[in-house]
Amino acid sequence: MPQITLPDGSIKTFDSPVTVRDVAESIGPGLAKATIAGKVNQQLVDISYLIEEDANIEMITSKSEQGLEIIRHSTAHLLAYAVQSLFPDAQVTIGPVIDNGFYYDFAYKRPFTPEDLEKIEAKMHELNKEKHPVERLTMERNEAIEFFLKKGEKYKAEIIESIPENEVLSLYKMGDFIDLCRGPHVPNTIFLKVFKLMKVAGAYWRGDSNNEMLQRIYGTAWAIKEELKEYLFRLEEAEKRDHRKIGKELDLFHLQEEAPGMIFWHAKGWNIWQEIEQYLRKELNLAGYQEVKTPIIMDRSLWERSGHWGNYQENMFITESEKRVYAIKPMNCPAHIEIFKRRIHSYRELPLRISEFGSCHRNEPSGALHGLMRVRGFVQDDAHIFCTEDQIESEVFNFHQLLMKTYKVFGFEDIAVKLSLRPEKRTGNDAIWDKAEEGLRNALTACHINWEELEGEGAFYGPKVEYHIKDSIGRSWQCGTIQLDFVLPARLGAEYVTEHDERATPVMLHRAVIGSFERFIAILIEHYAGQFPLWLSPVQVAILNITENQIDYCCELDKKLQNLGIRTVLDTRNEKIGFKIREQHLQKIPYIVIIGDKERENNTISVRHRSEDLGSMPLDDFVVKLKDEIKNFN
Repeated sequence: MPQITLPDGSIKTFDSPVTVRDVAESIGPGLAKATIAGKVNQQLVDISYLIEEDANIEMITSKSEQGLEIIRHSTAHLLAYAVQSLFPDAQVTIGPVIDNGFYYDFAYKRPFTPEDLEKIEAKMHELNKEKHPVERLTMERNEAIEFFLKKGEKYKAEIIESIPENEVLSLYKMGDFIDLCRGPHVPNTIFLKVFKLMKVAGAYWRGDSNNEMLQRIYGTAWAIKEELKEYLFRLEEAEKRDHRKIGKELDLFHLQEEAPGMIFWHAKGWNIWQEIEQYLRKELNLAGYQEVKTPIIMDRSLWERSGHWGNYQENMFITESEKRVYAIKPMNCPAHIEIFKRRIHSYRELPLRISEFGSCHRNEPSGALHGLMRVRGFVQDDAHIFCTEDQIESEVFNFHQLLMKTYKVFGFEDIAVKLSLRPEKRTGNDAIWDKAEEGLRNALTACHINWEELEGEGAFYGPKVEYHIKDSIGRSWQCGTIQLDFVLPARLGAEYVTEHDERATPVMLHRAVIGSFERFIAILIEHYAGQFPLWLSPVQVAILNITENQIDYCCELDKKLQNLGIRTVLDTRNEKIGFKIREQHLQKIPYIVIIGDKERENNTISVRHRSEDLGSMPLDDFVVKLKDEIKNFN
């Protein structure tokens, strides 16, 4: 007689073992119809799973995040079923869930074409409507190897050969298609209605470039049509807003093969950078930070003592000189500890806040590089706070306030907070990690915010709080972070003198508001689609003449505005005024000043803001308007 405890605490008792489906039906037909899987004692299972003992159970529907993941996983199987139905010689390999969708890798004698993708997608819809049950089977390991080899599936057989002997494997049957899988899956293909195949790409078997190239078909799947429609709209918008495309159109930066993952900043892009840096510097000064500058290259011995050499070496650029091995710094923290150690600090000096716009380099794989988003050379708005344990809560609180204010200035107000806990590969013992994690929880509680906890996602030296900003088309980006570290200061011998005249190791808080300048600027470009607010715009005002008669007056205006700190461009080309307006509008300049004979004679200007005509006004009034608009942002 198993007793089933439901999420609301209520208990149902059954006379004999029951399946998840049975429990759902006992609650109500609506829930039974919507349930696609179950969670029994925190383990995800199929609705056919038999419950023989007392258990806690939760029904999983397509409305939940886990339910959507199951739909995407099952749709990957539907894709493989459709491919093998249309192309019987195709071998299926691996098909996991990814963000917003899934993919499946296939071995086939020729490349799949866009026309093939259309046929495959149509076949998937056909199979969906046929309402094939999805059934779980079990098979001994050696039997499974023989089964897939007979089917000509050498890749599946190879996967199974890597599994220990005497294991009983689970397989899933969907119509005539059988695949190796842990599951769980939806009970029937009727749940797999909302999907779209996106593209085909090459992928090496098991990610090894020494292996044969396979074909990877990407798809997206959702619970309802509106979600798919919204996702496809976001993709379309993201393509329009691609920072690489806009960066080229606005002449902000470029990349080239001679420096992979390194950015060539053009003058207009550097204007944006400088505005961000100057704003952050002002806020950091007000918050009591001391700005420093540390070397880019440091001896291997320092990185060994810090633990980075053992935990991060594969991501570091290495160089040698005079028989000494050096690393180009991937992060700034060891150097900041060395500054802290240069003299003895009293507890009265804590917290000590050290900041740096630090240039770092990481040896990212070339295939992972992506415009400004993923680079090898980058600058962080990095800072480290040396404090006592009693000061952790107030320092995290103060950082939280600084970060939230900054994000608002840059146009981000939808912020998610996540607490990343100890990873498997880490330094320090469990007692230290317990203390660090509890310290951050207490600090976040003091900020009066909600947060999500992520198991195993912390840094190797300590847990961290991550801040995820949502952009104008709903995408989430992790930027800010504050990390609590009891380990690194001790490893590198950082000490202060306590009120009892004893030596103690300070707590170290690693923190960044925007993270990488490069990545944050890419996010801003896409968030604003290149139409930056006035204070961030690389060019704020374009000055255009109608005929040669106004050139001198335009030059005079240009000089006055530049002397007032306004970034301008002077366009006195011998072109029609309509052509010049269109060109400057495409450059997404906030204000266009047009000068004709009337404006010159009356000592006024004609102003357009983006696409709105503001009419004629005195220059002084225009300057006041610009200054007020800039002031309102920061």
